[in-house]
Amino acid sequence: MRDLMLKGRSRFGELLEGGEGIASNILTDRLGRLEAHSLVERRRDPADARRFCYRLTQRGIDLAPVLFEMILWAAQHEATAAPPEEVEEMLRNRSGYLASVRQAWTATK
Repeated sequence: MRDLMLKGRSRFGELLEGGEGIASNILTDRLGRLEAHSLVERRRDPADARRFCYRLTQRGIDLAPVLFEMILWAAQHEATAAPPEEVEEMLRNRSGYLASVRQAWTATK
C-alpha cells in the first residue's frame, strides 16, 4: 500500500524491488488479497500488454490517514527508511500532505 500510495510504484517488478526483500510468491499473495478486498485493482500495462499494473482503488486511498499515522508513529519510535523531510511535512501539515497525495492519486486515474 505504501509503495503504491507514496512511492509511485505500480508494476510487480517495481514493488518486488522496493527494498523490502519480499519474495515474489509473498508479493503475489499480498496483491491478490488487496485486490480481493477491493483495495487495489489490477490492469493491463498500457506499455506492455503482457504485464499488469496495480493501483489503489478509492477504498485503498481512503486508508491514507491510517498509513500516515503509522509512518509517523514508526518514525518517532524506530529508525525507519522514511525520508525525514517527508515525515516533517506530514507532521507540519497533515491535512495538506494528505490532500496532496489524494490530488496526485486522482490526477493519475
